[in-house]
Amino acid sequence: MTQHSRDTPQFYLTAPSPCPYLPGRHERKVFTHLVGDKAGDLNDLLTHGGFRRSQSIAYRPACDQCRACVSVRVIANEFRPSRNFRKVQARNADIIGEQRSAVPTSEQYSVFRAYLDRRHRNGGMADMTVLDYAMMVEDSHVETRIIEYRKRNVDSAITGRGDELLAVALTDVLSDGLSMVYSFFEPSQEARSLGTFMILDHIARARRQGLPYVYLGYWIEGSKKMDYKGRFLPQQRLAPSGWLRVDASSEALAEPQD
Repeated sequence: MTQHSRDTPQFYLTAPSPCPYLPGRHERKVFTHLVGDKAGDLNDLLTHGGFRRSQSIAYRPACDQCRACVSVRVIANEFRPSRNFRKVQARNADIIGEQRSAVPTSEQYSVFRAYLDRRHRNGGMADMTVLDYAMMVEDSHVETRIIEYRKRNVDSAITGRGDELLAVALTDVLSDGLSMVYSFFEPSQEARSLGTFMILDHIARARRQGLPYVYLGYWIEGSKKMDYKGRFLPQQRLAPSGWLRVDASSEALAEPQD
């Protein structure tokens, strides 16, 4: 039997299953494994082509007669927060973000479990155990970080650490940006708009690191779960002709961007 090289990606297609975003539709995905010494380079390349990472798998929708899922990346250097976004930033001025190696903790899982139970109790991740969560964080062959968002305390200015854990983001570091793989927050703090706050924080982090983009995954027009991603403008959306710019003023597609 011929054994394929770990550095040569093999692509597979899933069977149809009910779409979790648009009622009455079915989804299929094309996927490959991210393993070996070239996993980081492959993840970069595939992300540019509209793939997303989940553990050691890179996948992209490959649905019959549906192209609703559109990859979105925010243009970090040109982003300027709107009045509503500035309110979210002010509401969370007492939070400090701490970047760490991708190591799972029981504290993170406690917030993750509460988040799933409140917001996604019927979703595909609802039954994830602490071991499943650990795999989600640790099973990565690419450069991945955990960013913990905690309430500041009197010593935070000196120690750089906060107290109560309120939100967590699992983030890949790409050659041209930050890719938000998964994020979650304490549901009792819903009024803070922590999901929005984490995206705003990632845009600021990308800008400080000299990275041009923040990858948000798939924007789906008409899906309440995904429609929020279209508010972070200017951004680029991946079309068959390439990445197309969407401006804050017009939200109209311009010429393809390199």
